Amino acid sequence: MNRELLMLVEAISREKNVEHDVVFGAVEAALAQAAKKLYEGDVDLRVAIDRETGDYETFRRWHVVPDDAGLQNPDAEELLMDARDRIADIEVDEYIEEPVDSVPIGRIGAMAAKQVILQKIRDAEREMLLNDFMSRGEKIFTGTVKRMDKGDIIVESGRVEGRLRRSEMIPKENLRNGDRVRAMIMEVDLTLRGAPILLSRSAPEFMIELFRNEVPEIEQGLLEIKSCARDAGSRAKIAVLSHDKRVDPIGTCVGVRGTRVNAVTNELAGERVDIVLWSDDPAQFVIGALAPANVSSIVVDEEKHAMDVVVDEENLAIAIGRGGQNVRLASDLTGWKINIMDAAESAQKQEEETTSLRKLFMEKLDVDEEIADMLIAEGFTNLEEVAYVPIQEMLDIEGFDEETVEELRARAKDALLTQAIAREESMDAVSQDLRDLEGLTPALIGQLAEAGVQTRDDLADLAVDELTAITGQSEDEARALILKAREHWFAGQE
Repeated sequence: MNRELLMLVEAISREKNVEHDVVFGAVEAALAQAAKKLYEGDVDLRVAIDRETGDYETFRRWHVVPDDAGLQNPDAEELLMDARDRIADIEVDEYIEEPVDSVPIGRIGAMAAKQVILQKIRDAEREMLLNDFMSRGEKIFTGTVKRMDKGDIIVESGRVEGRLRRSEMIPKENLRNGDRVRAMIMEVDLTLRGAPILLSRSAPEFMIELFRNEVPEIEQGLLEIKSCARDAGSRAKIAVLSHDKRVDPIGTCVGVRGTRVNAVTNELAGERVDIVLWSDDPAQFVIGALAPANVSSIVVDEEKHAMDVVVDEENLAIAIGRGGQNVRLASDLTGWKINIMDAAESAQKQEEETTSLRKLFMEKLDVDEEIADMLIAEGFTNLEEVAYVPIQEMLDIEGFDEETVEELRARAKDALLTQAIAREESMDAVSQDLRDLEGLTPALIGQLAEAGVQTRDDLADLAVDELTAITGQSEDEARALILKAREHWFAGQE
């Protein structure tokens, strides 16, 4: 029988073109599975086959776990202190093994053994094919639509399959069996049966890779695509940078008579692409990203990582785009929050901010309107700047002498100290359940406390616009935080 076992392994190995050890492993798994049926409980068995003689032994195993972990499966686990009664130098995560009777091969259910062995072989073949495919380093998966699977499309390339989920397809794109498809390889998930390669046609990375294939200068390092934002199937923006002054980045990506950009557009169901010149100056980058709209002026708020962009009436609709598409893509491309407004709105906002700042300086520094306006005109926007900017900058203000500057700095420092004390007192009133809420930083907790938000329920009761006004977060961030705060309201409900 042992000789027949070796012959069986040899035959399967040749037929399936897999290593002998893989087949031996499958047979060992089949024997272990059969032997487990002789025991009650979830025992752990290991079978070892001698590769030369075909003889095999069966061992029962216990996994050694820490004493404080407890036994999750007493049939296959042993506490460290008990394990050391049997083997003095054993450590956690090692195994205790003892020989048990082996199941004769003749008593194994033929079908069960065959299924286990064939499944192991299929898994090994699949892994070999996948490893061979991934070793090529390809980023774009090119194949043919093979079938539909619960709304996903299974794409076959040779003997390797990829999965294109509905959420990763281009909207309104109708793919049918036999269609040729290209998609970006996003992830390999070996836990997925059949098609472990996850694909995307809507990801920005796919567009970047398509341009890389169409524009040799990118591969040569003369050009670089710095970022990409897409509204898949409709419109996209890419930011390009030239590392060679002789190479025009936008013209190179467009190609002669638009051949290069058209090749990408045709692959992506007619998706229109705006090619933008990247700049390390954020304001200049945003101005370019908003094309084709012309920008009149721009105000950068580093603290909130936002920009107020002013355009005239003729460019307002263009800057915003249909359904806000243009400004949304520009924001995604640059990483900045962009607020589009006309001149009147800008003037109104500026007046409101000036009024608020004037009131702050007059109250906290105990100065008249004239002094407050002088500070605002010189670009001071908060008490910290008055208190800590280099003294010479304030001495350069016309009408400010050293005595005046020192007095203003002292008053600013006193006001900041008073605010800090008040903040600490308000922080003491914040409940522990709010402090422990995931996503809340100490800075956010301080802002909430100053606004009188002291408990998790207080936060949960806020509207999105109320929270953004307090913290300066984006609407999405504020919405996520409020939903997090409300989770305990629905705990235990289906």
